[in-house]
Amino acid sequence: MKLARFTENGTTRIGRVVGDEIVDLSAVPGVGTSMRALLEALPQLQSTLEQADGKRFPLGQVRLEAPVNDPQKFLGIGMNYRKHADEARAAGLTIPSTQLWFNKQVSCINAPFDPVVKPAVSEQLDYEIEMGVVIGRRCRHVKASDARSVIAGYLIVNDVSCRDWLRRSPTFTLGKSFDTHGPVGPWLTTDDEIDDPLNLTMTLSVNGEVRQHSVTGDMIYNLYEQIEYLSTVMTLEPGDILATGTPSGVGAASNNFLQVGDVMRLEIQHLGQIEHNVIADTFAA
Repeated sequence: MKLARFTENGTTRIGRVVGDEIVDLSAVPGVGTSMRALLEALPQLQSTLEQADGKRFPLGQVRLEAPVNDPQKFLGIGMNYRKHADEARAAGLTIPSTQLWFNKQVSCINAPFDPVVKPAVSEQLDYEIEMGVVIGRRCRHVKASDARSVIAGYLIVNDVSCRDWLRRSPTFTLGKSFDTHGPVGPWLTTDDEIDDPLNLTMTLSVNGEVRQHSVTGDMIYNLYEQIEYLSTVMTLEPGDILATGTPSGVGAASNNFLQVGDVMRLEIQHLGQIEHNVIADTFAA
């Protein structure tokens, strides 16, 4: 099932994507407008949602919103694809011997087709295609062998980064958290729709030129190991988004950063595609 948040005629609702249409699920008791709240009840509601037949809208006639816009946590892992680690090493960076996690502030979450702002205070705006894992139930101390049972589904994340701001602090938070720098979507594809989340192709292009192309199997720490590691430290909750790492080809590797007017297109097999153009900051630094 593909669950989306969409706005039609000024009202935001949750729907189920079927082909090139979206089925309005707002009449189903317990659905509401928060995907995070819905995920808490998803085990009980899933069969009802799959069969519900509300009003249908063509996808092209609605505005798709961020599928999860209010997670408790939005976390990312750095240098987690083998070839990306290689290009980072070639640039003189030290590759950590364990998982390297950072926060993206929830306020950076952006809709799947909305513009990304190039901050006036940054000259090194970069892209990162990532598979996002959305947690489906409250959990702690989850073994990797059981981790799939706590996953609600998957979406595409563009972990937009200001490389110059990453160097300003020993943590990545500021350089990863500018407003609009967390596009997610286009919808949440539930776990039962994906045979093997470790074998999905992913492609990012800028102005039609392919910059990143890989498969999720190139992860150093797979998503199940990530969940085990994180849940050792903290309670994971429904709606939490884990950005599981980016492959090689980032702009920083070739000093080819994003400019105003550029268009990014991201696609992950079975998860759909998202697209956003880069616009100038309206705030003068």
